[in-house]
Amino acid sequence: MDDREVVAIQIGRPPRSLVPVRVRCGLGLPVVIDVPPILDDGTPFPTMHWLTCPLATIRVSRIESIGGVRIADELIRTDADVRVAFGTAMHRYAQARDSLIPQGWDGPVPTGGIAGSSGGVKCLHAQYADTAAGNDNPIGGDIAQRIEPLDCVIPCVIDIDGVAVANEAWVEPR
Repeated sequence: MDDREVVAIQIGRPPRSLVPVRVRCGLGLPVVIDVPPILDDGTPFPTMHWLTCPLATIRVSRIESIGGVRIADELIRTDADVRVAFGTAMHRYAQARDSLIPQGWDGPVPTGGIAGSSGGVKCLHAQYADTAAGNDNPIGGDIAQRIEPLDCVIPCVIDIDGVAVANEAWVEPR
């Protein structure tokens, strides 16, 4: 199956750039893709690692829905070690993303750290994607401990006669 087709099904729309897969699940499907800082249409995009896995997305969304962003921001505010580690992760992310801006680009550029945040947590999905991509991130690491393993036994996307389609039999493993 073509990764671009799979990602389009996973995220519910066509991707707006190439979709180099950074992390795959045990079934070989994308979990995290890398997104360029400048999309195909010239739009600046601050999120370098994009979570595509439906299972991870569902699980992270549950944490966000019960105030997970607020809780993460409070942890950063009150725990000096987390605050320093988070600041380091944000700086690392911004530098890595900014190094990918095409030389000579004179249009608008993305700003901020993870998910374009200028300080606190903007999106737990982006924090987790950063950790899943192999980076040290205290907030993403906490989310990983809470949602993993991503232990699907059947794929979320399947190939039917050469066409990638959502697998209607896929359900969240319990």
